[in-house]
Amino acid sequence: MLSPVADPFDTAAIRRSVLAAWADSPARFREDANAEEDLVRGGYRDRLLVELAQNAADAAVRAGVPGSLRLELADGAGGAVLRAANTGEPLDAAGVQALATLRASAKRDGPATVGRFGVGFAAVLAVSDEPAVLSAPGGVAFGAARTREEVAAVPSLADELTRREGAVPVLRLPWPAEGAPPEGFATEVVLPLRPGTRSTIHAALEELDAELLLALPGLERIDVVVDGAVRTLTCALSRDEARISDGGGTTVWQVAQRSGELPAGLFADRSVEERGRRGYTVTWAVPLDDSADGGQGRPVALHGRQVVHAPTPSDEPLSLPVRLIAPFPLGPDRRHVLPGPVTDALVAVASETYADLVRALPRDAAVLGLVPRIGLAAAELDAALGSAVLDRLRGLAWLPAAGDDDVQPPDRAAVLEEPTDERVAALTGVVPGLLPASWSERPGAPALNALGVRRVGLADVVEAVRGVARPPEWWAALYAAFAEADREELGALPVPLADGRTAPGAAGVLLPEPGLPVERLAPLGLRLAEPAAVADPAARRLLERLGARPATAAAVLADPAVREAVERSMDDDDLDGDPAGLAKAVLALAAAAGTQPGELPWLAELALPDADGGWAPAGELLLPGSPLAAVLEDDALGGLDPGFEADRDALRAVGVLDTFALVRAEDPADLDVDGAHDWADAVLDRLPPGVPPPGWPALTAVRDLELVTDWAGALPLLAALPAEAWADVPLGETAVPSYLRWWLSTHPVLGGRRPDRLRDPRSTSLQGLYESADADPALLDRLRPPADLDDVLADLDGALDLLQRLGDPARTVRPELLGTVYARLAAALDGVDADPPARVRVAPDRVVEDAVVLDAPWLQPLVDAPLVPAGGAPDEVADLLDLPLASELVSGAPDGRPDRRLRWQEVPGAGLAAARLGVDALDGEVAVHDRLTVAGRPVAWWPGAEVDATDGTPEALGRALAWRAGAWPLRQALAEAFAHPDRAEELSAEDAVSPPSAGA
Repeated sequence: MLSPVADPFDTAAIRRSVLAAWADSPARFREDANAEEDLVRGGYRDRLLVELAQNAADAAVRAGVPGSLRLELADGAGGAVLRAANTGEPLDAAGVQALATLRASAKRDGPATVGRFGVGFAAVLAVSDEPAVLSAPGGVAFGAARTREEVAAVPSLADELTRREGAVPVLRLPWPAEGAPPEGFATEVVLPLRPGTRSTIHAALEELDAELLLALPGLERIDVVVDGAVRTLTCALSRDEARISDGGGTTVWQVAQRSGELPAGLFADRSVEERGRRGYTVTWAVPLDDSADGGQGRPVALHGRQVVHAPTPSDEPLSLPVRLIAPFPLGPDRRHVLPGPVTDALVAVASETYADLVRALPRDAAVLGLVPRIGLAAAELDAALGSAVLDRLRGLAWLPAAGDDDVQPPDRAAVLEEPTDERVAALTGVVPGLLPASWSERPGAPALNALGVRRVGLADVVEAVRGVARPPEWWAALYAAFAEADREELGALPVPLADGRTAPGAAGVLLPEPGLPVERLAPLGLRLAEPAAVADPAARRLLERLGARPATAAAVLADPAVREAVERSMDDDDLDGDPAGLAKAVLALAAAAGTQPGELPWLAELALPDADGGWAPAGELLLPGSPLAAVLEDDALGGLDPGFEADRDALRAVGVLDTFALVRAEDPADLDVDGAHDWADAVLDRLPPGVPPPGWPALTAVRDLELVTDWAGALPLLAALPAEAWADVPLGETAVPSYLRWWLSTHPVLGGRRPDRLRDPRSTSLQGLYESADADPALLDRLRPPADLDDVLADLDGALDLLQRLGDPARTVRPELLGTVYARLAAALDGVDADPPARVRVAPDRVVEDAVVLDAPWLQPLVDAPLVPAGGAPDEVADLLDLPLASELVSGAPDGRPDRRLRWQEVPGAGLAAARLGVDALDGEVAVHDRLTVAGRPVAWWPGAEVDATDGTPEALGRALAWRAGAWPLRQALAEAFAHPDRAEELSAEDAVSPPSAGA
């Protein structure tokens, strides 16, 4: 027989009492069954682990010892079992009574605890039908089967049991249980798991969050044992900090708490037992990021769904991203907070405590993530909390001020709309209450809006800096900070000027570049920015976007105000002022800009002191000792005052002369130089006929050429001028000579002779027709006297001059030139009404007054007058020279009949002739006369309409065939083929040989 189990808590008496009550009143049985079922299926349906932890915490608090809980999921012979062992106060008779009595907690007279022992324990029924509690004094067990058996034995309950299909209130009938808690623990809850629930418990244990310990201050440690693996959760809680560990990782939480006792009058509508529990502790907690710079953690807003902890998790949503733990009154389901005075009072305490939390956190912009967002409340309590917290934060001095250690309330704070550290630093002390940049960035904008922080836009910034006195470096930092901002709103941003004035905006302000002689420019009255205020490239970039212009020396010179001052400098009123200061300023600019002479023609109007004690435009003065003075007419120009000290290059740049000056214009009509109109006509004559003149490019000319008296001394000065003075001018597809080269070429500047009437001595093509130009090769490269026929014919006057030279008996012509010169002249002078020459050239060294233009080669034996080479254009040459053509003087046809007619293919040598013509065979016939005559005079060949006539000689055959085939240049090659038919093979081989390439 088994020994009876000890029953230290007299569970038998409890069972008898409960069963008697049920027997007397089946309605009571039904009520207890329904109440327990409501708790299991309702308020505690998913709270098993939380309730076990809460009971462990309460036990530790009642015993005054550190709380520890061990949750172990193990598999045994009878199935899976969840064991929950805890330290603290062991189970006693009152506790057993509470377990077996719904809503009659044994904790009401002890220290302040979290739960209601005996109510939350019902959560175990969600996974177990036979829960047991083992403690040092003894143990109790409950069981659905045993309770059902006891109830079935009561006749008055039979019908109700049947109607409930055997479902009974398990936790009303306790039995004594054997066993003891593990060593070191005061109590152990043993839950044999109902089949199918192990996986649910396994998942719940895996997901158990160490943050639960924040709500259970009496519980410092939870060991979770699953399949032999141990995970330890701990929480070390002080008044302002909690260190929560989960396994190997630890998270530090900032904590703010307020404790006290609510007035008794607030509990008038609460239950009797609640009226005695007026003490409260309200806790707000937020995790900190330990990786933050400086070792001070910044708050990390909690993500995911947050709920109010009262003190364990409820179903009340919380939009604030922090953990709230407060003893809000809950409804019977332990899930929702009940409205009323107690809740309202705790909301007020919570808002004060939240302010404590915010003020205790490091001054980091991440705190803004904790500010309630307007319109995001998820429930009535959440809305009340958010509104109360926001009202408190609005009136609290907690926002940092840029550049200051003090804090300020939101209604005194200001935030830039587009903040950066540089912008905030620049405006600190100018815009009151400005927040640091990190607090002003976009992620914090909703919080700042909710707090009512004043927003400062670009227009406000401009208004704030107007009239402030700050050093130039401050302005530079301000401009650099706003370099990428919207330029329209910054258009009125002030700019300090170098002369002490302040420009009301950047438009038109000049930004000095390095090397600009700012200190010399005051006489110009320019809006020149203070150099130190625009030294930063970013500052310059902003001001340029706002309309300022880079003030290189060249840019300042280009400023209309400078040009106006220069152009007025010879006015009497200006001469009465400070003309020397103006001159020095302009010369300093020209020197710094590296301005070249003639680059800015208007500088020549600058008033400078002359050698006679007066003032004259710079362009009318010569530098002392100028080589130009030696080659010009006496007193043609004035001299600069020798005592006027200035950089000589700058003086040249403004037009003071030591050599010839360049003149620039966009159109010949604007060139104020000698013969500009004639030059324009001459170069337009070079354009192809019928082509409309294109637009003029930029033009460069040289002034004062008409004043030269010493050309031997002047030409080296002109040769040393910049290349642009000599460079050809592109007019469409045609390049024409520059003004300078044209002017010199058409004037007697080389030993009293015009360069265009001489020839380049380095070329022999025109030898005999033109004298050689005697000059330095470098000068010849500039002047370009004609080197060949192309150079002569490019100019209309040159072509007309050549026509007369060809008829000069004192001159000779190279043979290779004579063959085509008249034809090319005819083409060059086409459309020109040119007078025919008195004499024409018929040989390199022979000219005649009467001649004939040979237009048909077979007529040559019949013409008695000298022949002019036509160069392939007999009609044009005859018109040019006003001479007859040979065909106009003689005509006729071969006398008599031919002695024989041959096909060309039958003529000896026809094969080689065909090859040289590039055809397979010769077609047609040729009439051969033993003696060919026309009008009784012998000729070698005569063309016919279909059949040519020849005297049969190779030369005649070659000419006749060449003319017939349209290959006149091949006449000698064809004559050779007919002359040596026996050498056809070797001549063909010779034809196949290529000459060496050029330079080989």
